[in-house]
This record gives sequence, C-alpha cells and structure tokens, in this order.
Amino acid sequence: MISVNDFKTGLTIEVDGDIYRVLDFQHVKPGKGAAFVRSKLRNLRNGNTTEKTFRGGEKVERAQIDNRRMQYLYANGDQHVFMDTDNYEQIELGESQIEYELKFLKENMEVHVIQYQGETLGVDLPATVELEVTDTEPGIKGDTASGGSKPATMETGLVVQVPFFINSGDRLIINTAEGEYVSRA
Repeated sequence: MISVNDFKTGLTIEVDGDIYRVLDFQHVKPGKGAAFVRSKLRNLRNGNTTEKTFRGGEKVERAQIDNRRMQYLYANGDQHVFMDTDNYEQIELGESQIEYELKFLKENMEVHVIQYQGETLGVDLPATVELEVTDTEPGIKGDTASGGSKPATMETGLVVQVPFFINSGDRLIINTAEGEYVSRA
C-alpha cells in the first residue's frame, strides 16, 4: 500500500480493480476542510484518462508492473507480433490495445511491453522516435524555420506539422507523447 501523499508522476497504482499510471497530481490544502490530492490518471487497460480526487493520507494499492524489452516484428492482420530480445518468446497484441502506439512503431524497433500479473497491458514507447517523411509539399527557397508549418506524412502513416524547409525523404525526430515534430535527425 502507498499513501496518496507519496504520488509521483509515472507511478502505477490499482484502484477499484483497474491499473492506472499517475500522469499528474496536485496536493491541495484548502483554508477550511481537510487536505486532498487531485490526480490525473491513465487506465493502462483501455488507455482512458480520468481525474480522481483522494483524501489526504488515503492509501491505495501499488501495482507492480513488469516492463519487458521486446522487438516489434510485424503485423499479422489486426494482431501485432513482438519478440522478447532475451529468450525469443513471441507475443501478439491486438490493434485495439496499441492503437495510438502504432503511429510510431516500425519493424525491428525495440519497445517495452507492459505486463501486470501475466496480463499484457500495452506498449511503452521511447520519448522520441526517428521516422522518415514519405509525403509532403516541396520546400520553397526563402522559407524559414519560424515561418509556419505544413503537414507531412511519415513512413508509419502519422501526419505531423513540420516547418516549410522539410522535404520528402528527410528523417525527423518525433515526440511520441504529443506526436509532434522535434528536429531533423
């Protein structure tokens, strides 16, 4: 058990039979009444984000999550195959489980697969990924980095707003949390 006063971003907890990751939290001490903790949580089973308020000092169950380093191999219909890099064991995840993450996954990419008591919950992506631009309008001489943006389609199908000087074939660093352009690779 862990006190809500000890919340940290990234902590995994179990509340009402569901597994949550703490995305954000705020300790509130009103002038009148008891202190409480307002938190923003992501359900690891279905990906939904919710806000919950806990009384100060309330105890919740800490969820022990296993992160297994795996390699994304290929798509087999709506199933996606991952291989453990240590023992070569393969698992399949449904498209609905990793719908958001598929926008960033390339074959042979290493990721962390999240498991709780043998149940596979999803995939943890790295903070940034390197993807190639497959389609965008050509850059025009005189365009600058701060002069605006245009849509670019990446090799995984993800559409990102990029500066005008980016061309098809360029390799870009993409932030996986927001799905935004960071820089050229």
